[in-house]
Amino acid sequence: MPLKNTSDHIEEYIKEILERTGMAEIKRSHIADTFRVVPSQINYVLKTRFTESRGYLVESKRGGGGYIRIARLTFSDQHHLLCNLMESIGDQLSEQIFAELLDYLSDENLITRREGQLVLSLATDDLLGTEGPRLRAEMLRRLLQRLDRKG
Repeated sequence: MPLKNTSDHIEEYIKEILERTGMAEIKRSHIADTFRVVPSQINYVLKTRFTESRGYLVESKRGGGGYIRIARLTFSDQHHLLCNLMESIGDQLSEQIFAELLDYLSDENLITRREGQLVLSLATDDLLGTEGPRLRAEMLRRLLQRLDRKG
């Protein structure tokens, strides 16, 4: 089992708050002090682990009375979630965003982790070449359409 780094611990801490309260309102400086890191480390965790493609909404206000609000995106039903994701897909998707969206589908129990890993293995730039970003966007659209028919 891999060792957890500081970013992993900060992510877990924030997710625990989200599980208890539904929305986390935190102070960057407080978390930085708690984990003995610089505030930019908190920014890194927020920008890489709490993105919209991972199912989070982050609102930030800087300054003395500043805060960071993090909420898990929720939908009233599977169809609404899939439609929202469909609307968010542009003409191209990077491997990273594609992987995050597959993880999100897995977190929402729409696909298994294994299914996500299998799809991801077929969507690399090594395999798809220069058309990779465009093809990944189309692959995800079709996957979402299929999942919506299933639901």
